Amino acid sequence: MSSENLENSLLAKPENLPSREPETVKDYGKTLIVAPHPDDESLGCGGAIALLTKFKCDVNVVVVSDGTLSHPNSKKFPPEKLRDLREREMLEALRILSVSKNRVEFWRYKDRSVPNHNSPDFEKAVERCVAYLLRTKPQTVFVPWRRDPHPDHLASYRMFKTAIDQIDLQIKIIEYPIWLWEIAQTPDAPQAFEVKGFKLDISSVFDVKQQAIHAHKSQITDLIDDDETAFRLTPEILRHFETDYEIYFESL
Repeated sequence: MSSENLENSLLAKPENLPSREPETVKDYGKTLIVAPHPDDESLGCGGAIALLTKFKCDVNVVVVSDGTLSHPNSKKFPPEKLRDLREREMLEALRILSVSKNRVEFWRYKDRSVPNHNSPDFEKAVERCVAYLLRTKPQTVFVPWRRDPHPDHLASYRMFKTAIDQIDLQIKIIEYPIWLWEIAQTPDAPQAFEVKGFKLDISSVFDVKQQAIHAHKSQITDLIDDDETAFRLTPEILRHFETDYEIYFESL
């Protein structure tokens, strides 16, 4: 995408956002990471997860969709086999980030069909989020940026934001961008009147984050080689996640 779409937004010059030291993640306490697809957790929050576990904070992860549209025409990896592969990759990435598999839930909504606010299944999905939040009682929840331009990212944000608004728990919401740099239109970009942005210093765990990203081999290599329409995390996409900081947003 053209960087013009991010002009006059908080992402126009992300390097100029205020920086937070690694130790600040200790204030987040028990944390939930909401990942629309397997790999979003490592791309958007891998550094934060590594820091949270380093400082002995509890981390749980919900993977909302099954991620099976990354290779929709593969004969070697039909949907169920691809789903299982991506879940194994996810668990390996989280092992690298020091999150045990019993802290992970795979909700397996169909890729690109996560219930959104105009879906008949949205209320039921919100109830599922409410039940999960009341059971696990996180103090902080990481969700995709509220206007991240992918339907599953938008839906995942809305499901959990609606659920948090319905319950009597004090939960800090932190939003992370994935697709803003690549496909955002100007209205998608975060603005200073609605949120404050910051950079989290992840330099001490940079290598760990990169190892976690590269655990998702189906997304960055030719592991699945029989689908010309397959999605790939290209070097151009990955460069946004190869910095020694991560970008986050909090509501004012």
